[in-house]
Amino acid sequence: MHLAIPFTLLSTLGVLAAEKRVEFNRDIRPVLASKCYACHGPDEDKREADLRLDVRAEAVKEAIKPGKPDESEFWHRISTTEPDDVMPPPSSPKQLTKAERNLFRRWIAEGAEYQDHWSFAPIQRPIVPSSKRKNPIDAFSEHELAKHDLKPAAQADPITLIRRVFLDLTGLPPTQTDLSGLSDWSDEKYAALVDRLLASPNFGERWARHWLDMARYADSNGFLGDGLRPNAWRYRDWVIDAINRDLPFDQFTIEQIAGDLLPDPTLAQLTASGFHRNAALNTEAGVDKEEARFQNLADRVNTTGRVWMGLTVGCAQCHTHKYDPITIRDYYSFYAFFNNTADQDEPQTKTPALAEVMKDRRQTYVHMAGDYTRRGPDVMPASLSALPPMNKPAQPEPSRLDLAKWLVSPQHPLTSRVSVNHIWSKLFGIGLVSTPDDFGATGEPPSHPELLDWLASEFMRQGWSRKQLIKLIVTSATYKQSSSHRDDIVVIDPLNRLLSRQNRLRLDAEILRDSVLAVSGLLKPTIGGPSFRPPLPEDVFDVGRSSN
Repeated sequence: MHLAIPFTLLSTLGVLAAEKRVEFNRDIRPVLASKCYACHGPDEDKREADLRLDVRAEAVKEAIKPGKPDESEFWHRISTTEPDDVMPPPSSPKQLTKAERNLFRRWIAEGAEYQDHWSFAPIQRPIVPSSKRKNPIDAFSEHELAKHDLKPAAQADPITLIRRVFLDLTGLPPTQTDLSGLSDWSDEKYAALVDRLLASPNFGERWARHWLDMARYADSNGFLGDGLRPNAWRYRDWVIDAINRDLPFDQFTIEQIAGDLLPDPTLAQLTASGFHRNAALNTEAGVDKEEARFQNLADRVNTTGRVWMGLTVGCAQCHTHKYDPITIRDYYSFYAFFNNTADQDEPQTKTPALAEVMKDRRQTYVHMAGDYTRRGPDVMPASLSALPPMNKPAQPEPSRLDLAKWLVSPQHPLTSRVSVNHIWSKLFGIGLVSTPDDFGATGEPPSHPELLDWLASEFMRQGWSRKQLIKLIVTSATYKQSSSHRDDIVVIDPLNRLLSRQNRLRLDAEILRDSVLAVSGLLKPTIGGPSFRPPLPEDVFDVGRSSN
């Protein structure tokens, strides 16, 4: 669900009148991606009339005459009323609006300039706008508000702010003691409170849950049998501990993707490699083991692409991606990093981990149409061709460790942007990019692109410290704003994408439950250990076979 569509329309149609030129990334690419690329985009197998609109050199060969819309076949096709000629065809559910057609005409008249997709461009540290505010976040936010003649909301009252930061950082409500002595409330007292919450063991629990959701963590296998995973909790506890000790995000990444390939890996690093042991596992009788293995490895590829790069790489599993520059060969070259992994439980603790198979290694090939039985060309492990190449590996064939280091290299344009956006979304209810799993052509552009890039560069500059980044955000005036309704933004910015106030968020089910237990004195403070299974109604087992 793209919650920011009205904001995008605002940017395209409302603000455009004040802009000197049409901008491809902001105004043109989203419409092309949504309504044209399926038939005239990267996927050569589905491309119609041999016309490609996602690459300028191809588009100007046949369809677009820069500076001359009336001589452009593209303009003729989108403006004609002839049903046999008009594009998109009448059968398409994604028709162009009059405003979009006029926008295309202006763009062609202005030269039909293209831009690299914003998320694939290198991260460059923007200059912080001049501001009386000390926190750069506020300078960027107020600079954007000023473009729309808006001012930020007042700061929330102390009780509201304390409750907000408690729930956001620890998932628990403040006590009466925490809410006392507010007569001399100050920014210094608030900053000290933030430091205390970041140092709380409950911080790791709260923020581990965000990560575990992305890691598809579960204590059972899923599917009909849904067998138990009695030692899955060891990975969960590793995540909690890593976040509490503020393990730098680059190392956090490396240990989960390739902890088993580190020199003399510790038990903790082997446990971290259990990231890819969390997927649903089909253990049903009669299952085709090779097909199940293929689907499990595809899940590892798709999850890695989604979690670290915010890309829908899974769309290239059967054919070249229709919207983003990811070929089917790219997909299976990425798949090759996981094709010689084996599930391994550590002997002493039975910790689920990964291991690299060194003998009788499998050759990876393109699976034609995503069919595990149809072999296409052979491929070697490789990163996505549209992104900066990884460093030359020490061994002939790059490994998962090379892959992990590539993901967190300063040259990678996506990982820090995606990570920062995930963290921001947990503190504001929505990310600067409202589609956190899709930084590609069909995803929403960032509401504050300069702020996103500044935060991404700052995240790396601060040693990939999650705690430092969160402290920077929650001590900003932007975060501390009141969430009260504002009549003056209802028409201009109904979804509050310009951040003229804080958002009002519903409590997660886990926080609601823990809050009830905490205020009633029934919450157990113990952290970690084996999971428990609460009593369930008998009819739950009518839809599965596992009653363990």
